[in-house]
Amino acid sequence: MEGKDIGRGTGYKSSELESLTEGQSLMVGGKEVEVMGTVSAEDFRSGRCFQEAGTETSATEAPPVRNPVSKPFSRPSLKGGGGNQRAPPHEGLACGPRHDPLAPGALVMPRPTENHQWVFNKAGLPVVDVVVDPHLTAHLRPHQREGVVFLYECVMGMRAGSRHGAILADEMGLGKTLQCIALVWTLLRQGPYGGRPMARRVLVVTPGSLVKNWAAEFQKWLGRERISVFTVDQDHKVEEFVNSPLCSVLVISYEMLLRSVEQVERVEFSLVICDEGHRLKNSSIKTSSALSGLACVRRVILTGTPVQNDLQEFYSIIEFVNPGVLGSSAAYRKVYEEPILRSRQPSATEEERRLGEERAAELGRLTGLFILRRTQEIINRYLPPKREWTLFCRPAPLQLELYRRLLSHRLVRACLQGALENSPHLACIGALKKLCNHPGLLYATIQEKESVRVEHSGSEVSLYEGLGELFPEAYSTGGLNIGDSGKLLVLTDLLAAVRQLSPSDRVVLVSNYTQTLDLLGDMCSHLGYSCCRLDGQTPVAQRQKLVDRFNGRFATDFVFLLSSKAGGVGLNLVGASHLVLYDVDWNPANDMQAMARVWRDGQKKTVHIYRFLTAGTIEEKIYQRQVSKQGLSGAVVDLSKRAEHISFSSEELRDLFTLHEDSDCVTHDLLSCSCHGDGSQPGAVEEARPVEERPCQLGRRGDRRSSQKHLTMSELMQWRHYSGKVPSFSDAYLDRARTHVTFALQSATTEGEVPSAPGPAHI
Repeated sequence: MEGKDIGRGTGYKSSELESLTEGQSLMVGGKEVEVMGTVSAEDFRSGRCFQEAGTETSATEAPPVRNPVSKPFSRPSLKGGGGNQRAPPHEGLACGPRHDPLAPGALVMPRPTENHQWVFNKAGLPVVDVVVDPHLTAHLRPHQREGVVFLYECVMGMRAGSRHGAILADEMGLGKTLQCIALVWTLLRQGPYGGRPMARRVLVVTPGSLVKNWAAEFQKWLGRERISVFTVDQDHKVEEFVNSPLCSVLVISYEMLLRSVEQVERVEFSLVICDEGHRLKNSSIKTSSALSGLACVRRVILTGTPVQNDLQEFYSIIEFVNPGVLGSSAAYRKVYEEPILRSRQPSATEEERRLGEERAAELGRLTGLFILRRTQEIINRYLPPKREWTLFCRPAPLQLELYRRLLSHRLVRACLQGALENSPHLACIGALKKLCNHPGLLYATIQEKESVRVEHSGSEVSLYEGLGELFPEAYSTGGLNIGDSGKLLVLTDLLAAVRQLSPSDRVVLVSNYTQTLDLLGDMCSHLGYSCCRLDGQTPVAQRQKLVDRFNGRFATDFVFLLSSKAGGVGLNLVGASHLVLYDVDWNPANDMQAMARVWRDGQKKTVHIYRFLTAGTIEEKIYQRQVSKQGLSGAVVDLSKRAEHISFSSEELRDLFTLHEDSDCVTHDLLSCSCHGDGSQPGAVEEARPVEERPCQLGRRGDRRSSQKHLTMSELMQWRHYSGKVPSFSDAYLDRARTHVTFALQSATTEGEVPSAPGPAHI
């Protein structure tokens, strides 16, 4: 059960092994083994036999044959307490429901089963209905009502073998915060046994940028008069919360939790909620250890991007919310992870593939009891239309010249020749990405490297040698050279079009790099656009104020500069109806999070989202790997992974370090699309293959059997394809900024319903 081999034996005939029955014994590796029973082939393939052997606590265990709550227990000290007399209520105990369960639209939680009552109602208190406060119910949409019921059942131990953890993995914008607030408020005020509240104090752990946002959400939905929320920052310490009996909810960032873990451990919390809980994907980090050490069994993880591909990370999250439900780490690896991964290899046999599928299905069944995942399709009809564009921008002459010089550098050639040990391929990729944004970023790095080149000359320093001579003599990072970047030219034209056609509209500009945000800020100043900025340097206490000011009706800022690393998660920027993703990230989840900032509850205008890519460059290759859900995202995003995850093959590097000057859009070429780039919607192709002369840019050749790749590319085929040579893109803003666009892809327009008046869910 621990996944360890404790002995191996040989010498037995197959007929002897097949005829073994219960009670017989045999020698294995010097140990005598007795056969205790037969495992069916079905139970072995699913892995169910390993779970039943000792790691899973069954939820269907029958109690003794008696009804524990048909007659409430009487206190021995009360005279005449026997018979059918009901014990008087405890002090402060409400024996009836707090809200009317029969009221129209009432949200009533499921009643506990007899098994649950036997385990958790030792005092024999009367069972009462738990009804969500109508003040909150009026704002809950159908999928949110379902989510509240799911969370309640999980934390009350009604779903997964009396375990109390839950993972709410709804996509962005579905209202995970509101669902949790409804759960918290219900548990703080009610319970199924005698109406006793199930929680006294609740801990909410969240990224630093969302601490104030959580406090604002509690105030928005419940008001100051109903609940008191304590937020921890530089001026408000955990000790104050401990000494404040009026505060029932503590909101703290992951960073502050580590600083004050000793004080937090002294507080007895009834419920712990971890927002953006995928941060706990590594059980060995200090944050996971600190949270796992809390003596609280009711744990909820919120994440819009659940782990899908790394089964060890998946185990870490499961182990946090429901420890032991999947057994030990070694047993999990042996029973589930290894068979599933082996079945996905191209060389897997039919038996291995079948075993992996059944083990994956069993793993899904076990975890599906406490994981709820809904997609954004649920709320599309509540939101205004969204038009998403991917723009392939023509590189400027200086960008092309620098790109060619970088690709011909001896260090890049060394990478391509297979000298991968300690090669600076990550530094080369970083230089190319900077160049795609603007040559000025590369120029600043060149100046910096030259100033520090005193005693040593590392590989990254030598990568920039000779590039400075390609810049004009008068070139300086102090001045803004808009014409030196194709993407910046398109952006300036696009902002001018928005300003002219819709003066009241506002724009969010998103980048992964603070240097690029500096550049975009300089551009706004140069063009006279007022702007505000949120990045990693913005004080946590100021972030929500910044967002509220920008979303206000009388906001004066035209542009909001946003770092995807610091503010790409959880923020609502519905004051803007245009969003530009200026550069692309290896991890598609980061880009999806950032692009969801404006298309959320509360948005009243049609949303326009533009993703910028420099045509023919490394940015297209990164985008292709995002679309195909393959490739190297973990290599750049998480360098702490094992060595094999950050070693690129020569073929992959050769693909990355290729400049396609002869193509308007390499991505469109790979689709093998026969359209003429006039905006028509071509039908999906059965299989998209590049020509044999060019290496496959959507993954290794050995991975062609993957159906996921073709399905995803087929979805891209449903987009509208526009060549830069057509007269119009059918978008008024883009038509004024199309001069430097070589190709454009427009998603199948997501049509929503623009509410005529703010309804209850849009307050």
